Amino acid sequence: MLKDSPSFRVFPGQAHPLGVSELESGINFAIFSQHATSVTLCLLLPERGEPDKIHGKMVELPLDPCANKTGDIWHICVEDLPQSNVLYGYRIDGPRDWHQGHRFDPNTILIDPYARLVEGRCTFGDASNKMAKFFGTYDFNSLPFNWGDNYKLPNIPEKDLVIYEMNIRAFTADKSSGLDSRKRGSYLGVIEKIPHLLELGINAVELLPVFEFDEFEFQRRPNPRDHMINTWGYSTINFFAPMSRYASAAGGPANASREFKEMVKALHDAGIEVILDVVYNHTNEADDKHPYTTSFRGIDNKVYYMVDLQNKGQLLNFSGCGNTLNCNHPVVMELILDSLRHWAVEYHVDGFRFDLASVLCRGTDGSPLNAPPLIRAIAKDATLSRCKIISEPWDCGGLYLVGRFPNWDRWAEWNGKYRDDIRKFIKGDPGMKGSFATRVAGSADLYKVNKRKPYHSINFVIAHDGFTLYDLVSYNFKHNEANGEGGNDGSNDNFSWNCGCEGETTDAAIISLRFRQMKNFHLALMISQGTPMMLMGDEYGHTRFGNNNSYGHDTAINHFQWGKLEARRSDHFRFFSEVINFRRSRRVFGRENFIGKNDVTWHEDQWDNPESKFLAFTLHEKNGCDIYLAFNAHSYFVKAGIPSPPPKRHWFRVADTNLESPDDFVPQGVAGIGKTYNVAPYSSILLEAK
Repeated sequence: MLKDSPSFRVFPGQAHPLGVSELESGINFAIFSQHATSVTLCLLLPERGEPDKIHGKMVELPLDPCANKTGDIWHICVEDLPQSNVLYGYRIDGPRDWHQGHRFDPNTILIDPYARLVEGRCTFGDASNKMAKFFGTYDFNSLPFNWGDNYKLPNIPEKDLVIYEMNIRAFTADKSSGLDSRKRGSYLGVIEKIPHLLELGINAVELLPVFEFDEFEFQRRPNPRDHMINTWGYSTINFFAPMSRYASAAGGPANASREFKEMVKALHDAGIEVILDVVYNHTNEADDKHPYTTSFRGIDNKVYYMVDLQNKGQLLNFSGCGNTLNCNHPVVMELILDSLRHWAVEYHVDGFRFDLASVLCRGTDGSPLNAPPLIRAIAKDATLSRCKIISEPWDCGGLYLVGRFPNWDRWAEWNGKYRDDIRKFIKGDPGMKGSFATRVAGSADLYKVNKRKPYHSINFVIAHDGFTLYDLVSYNFKHNEANGEGGNDGSNDNFSWNCGCEGETTDAAIISLRFRQMKNFHLALMISQGTPMMLMGDEYGHTRFGNNNSYGHDTAINHFQWGKLEARRSDHFRFFSEVINFRRSRRVFGRENFIGKNDVTWHEDQWDNPESKFLAFTLHEKNGCDIYLAFNAHSYFVKAGIPSPPPKRHWFRVADTNLESPDDFVPQGVAGIGKTYNVAPYSSILLEAK
């Protein structure tokens, strides 16, 4: 204990629950470490009489392994500690045998994996505090959050979801958001923009990572990326704590927790579900060459990470980020389950999308498992039974599981084959018509197994990584020079087409074609069987100027441009919104079961002709409200024969992407459709029988 530090009466405490809890005798601290030989609790206390100011001297309380250890859990109870504004961490020592996978270093103060709140720098991107230390903290003073007497969860059926992938900070960080500077880039900022989400028509947001992360992790040492600020957040420090710098007005972790709940409540009150993008495949602690030790590595590296004991105890790297969480180790599995339950119960989130989820299908030695215990436990967990669970079914070690992800009829998947096939067909690649038809019909080749449903396919053309929709039709090649890696980062397989000119242009014909192609992609996505997901900003045509890996730019490259939205509100945005609302109002697009031969008619006799790039089909509805669709990826007009409508009905033109706004989408339809329709080059149409 440091000289002049206050002294405390301590008790052995108890092993459960892990983390910090209140007992009658004081505040209890419990942490797991199987291989540690010594554990010291470190406390930073508030100034006496000034609870918001932290005392500069650290109190260190060594734990006696005879009195303060039960099994592999170290614990201590401290009397008379304040109920909030205490920062804490641990010094942990153990075997120094690197080859056996150990990375103990008692000089580093480590964050409790079960800390419910984490304190770091106060303001996002504060360059004056780049090297801030992170500590666990707790708050037993605040009253329980009031969710309201009339509050209820949306509980939207999966078949009815329309998902909007978005980043909390980037959504309102730009001045064009019109928000007070203290609210920009915050949870409360999202609340201010709920009217936009409602006007767009989506009913679920998928939030890029909101667990605590260090946005300055790239700037801790000289390297080619030391100009970057991590704005995506795929570099978790702690799995329980909401990102503290998403609080408004630099309010700190306790306010971040409360404001996150305010955001969830407001979204739920608006009928919008909240899905979290969660990163359990790796952490921020990087690799052995340049480690950034903050928690797991120093607590028990051999337990928390996959290590190769046949190769000098080196970290295995199936995440592409230097380390791989040992997800199917019993202790790590329980940590992940506890984290998920915490977000579902404490924060009322509605679902989770698991980043690089194939990592979660690997055993402790990295080998693929047919029935991964963690994946099964998540699917069967009672607390999580109401939650949507979505996998990104691949990893950076080549374990590609699209259509084959272990699922127990519960797991949905990001359908990477949908993305690729839709892109290829719409841009006019030969031989893609059959694949395009399969994808828009629900990808039965991938998901019609056991009790799986069409909605287990999360259909998307665009996601956070890769091109935006505007860039997909504006660039043939990635332009990632600003990332500092010599263009070596980001995917080279974008299946994009610049429509005749690389990047920005003043050519009116190219600009027109690009916006037409964006409408084609959006229409195809929204009429497909399965669950559609779109990316924030595509509703106005956001550009990252060809950067397809923009994780490190806290600038207009990633920030939602509200001025651009206003400029395109009456045309591009209007089309996107109308199409979404049309989908949600027509049962034919969101079927519970896979479509059969009586549900669709393919107007096609050119399946085997690779040069045929036109597809037309009719979706049948029992009430006679059939939908006719045609997609023309040729560079010339196609005169399509229009089938007879159901008895006592007529065809009405709802969509023609070749027409100018507002004629490109008329929800009530335009009468006068004859026996043929001249479908323009690179365009699509939708007719409704009424």
